[in-house]
Amino acid sequence: MLLLGALLLGAAGLSAGSWYGGRGAVSLSDDRARKVAAELLPETEPVGGVFVRGYRYGVFLAADDFGSAHAEFHYGYRPDCTLSDQLRRNAASRGWEDLHRVPGEPCDGWRAQADGLLVTLTHRATGSALRVAPAAPDRLLAVTLVGGLVGAAGGAALFWLVTRRRPPVPRLVRVLAVVALLPGAVLTWSDLLTDGLAEPVWPIWRSLAPLGVPLTLVLLLAAWIVLTRRPNPTGPATETTAAVPGTSA
Repeated sequence: MLLLGALLLGAAGLSAGSWYGGRGAVSLSDDRARKVAAELLPETEPVGGVFVRGYRYGVFLAADDFGSAHAEFHYGYRPDCTLSDQLRRNAASRGWEDLHRVPGEPCDGWRAQADGLLVTLTHRATGSALRVAPAAPDRLLAVTLVGGLVGAAGGAALFWLVTRRRPPVPRLVRVLAVVALLPGAVLTWSDLLTDGLAEPVWPIWRSLAPLGVPLTLVLLLAAWIVLTRRPNPTGPATETTAAVPGTSA
């Protein structure tokens, strides 16, 4: 029960931490993304591009949420390895930081960061692509871990209290509580194992809220019915006491 509570509410804590830690990311617009692409690769014109707003599990992310938007520009229909040297050279001359090589095939790309934006150049068989996206805030990882630890500790303590309570919490109530938390927890852990924090996971819980609220009402109603129908242990003792004739001192 301790492990189950830690996993269920720990996932909710991770989502809350990733949402709070990702607040304050740099807003990205299509015009700004095009200016960045022209600054880093001025000698080459893209053959196409796309600007995508952050949309996860039926929820649009706010402009200052991490993962709120990204832009991708395509250069040619075959990989152009000369773009890697061009981007590395221009990024270094214009003060971009955290230059890192990105392993790839048929050649390596490059990644750079500046002014809250992260650019990544990759090469594929269908051509070269430049991705422009907001960089993760510095506090994202720390706040996410804190949220997960707080949620796990709170979940373990809550489930321990439920199992130790006398009289025990009705089994139906416990099952409904687990059912209410299980979908969000499963989706959160699967997303984290697949993409890590590169993709925001907190919209899972917001999208499940329309289902979670009715389920919570059903849970409360079931708990009330079970508790009110539970027999009163003081009833028979009171009737027996009343049936015994009183005696004088």
